[in-house]
Amino acid sequence: MLKGKHIVLGITGSIAAYKACYIIRGLIKQGAEVQVVITPSGKEFITPLTLSTLTHRPVVSEFFDRRDGSWNSHVDLGLWADAMLIAPATASTIGKIANGIADNMLITTYLSMKAPVFVAPAMDLDMFAHPSTQKNLETLRSYGNHIIEPGVGHLASNLEGKGRMEEPENIIRILDEFFK
Repeated sequence: MLKGKHIVLGITGSIAAYKACYIIRGLIKQGAEVQVVITPSGKEFITPLTLSTLTHRPVVSEFFDRRDGSWNSHVDLGLWADAMLIAPATASTIGKIANGIADNMLITTYLSMKAPVFVAPAMDLDMFAHPSTQKNLETLRSYGNHIIEPGVGHLASNLEGKGRMEEPENIIRILDEFFK
């Protein structure tokens, strides 16, 4: 049921950012339109060129376009979207959105969002288990956000535990089931 849906995909600075490519491909394959909004640190893990090539849309990262100075409207994105997915969602971004710290385009878009929001955490096991992260996730749930629980497995730190961003096919399935 993703055909014709407008999805804002928020990408943050996590090693799991590469999985966003698979999410984009899967959403588009099911007929969705995807607009990427990426944090400055997200661009350290994956390039806007890769993302815009997959989505056939310019990637939004800054409040103003550096080429022509035009304003990227977070309000317009909030009205356009049928859903917002933040994947991967770092502990930093989760903390900022839980507390309304609007210091980048992704968070201002989140705060302007009229559509349902899905958050897919990705971080090391100790960060995920930390009481502040858990409190922030509870706050997001209380706001009506949908938390896509991370998986258990091998992490970038070489540790094993809960914190791996859920696999792209499962994230797409969750969105698809939501719209059914």
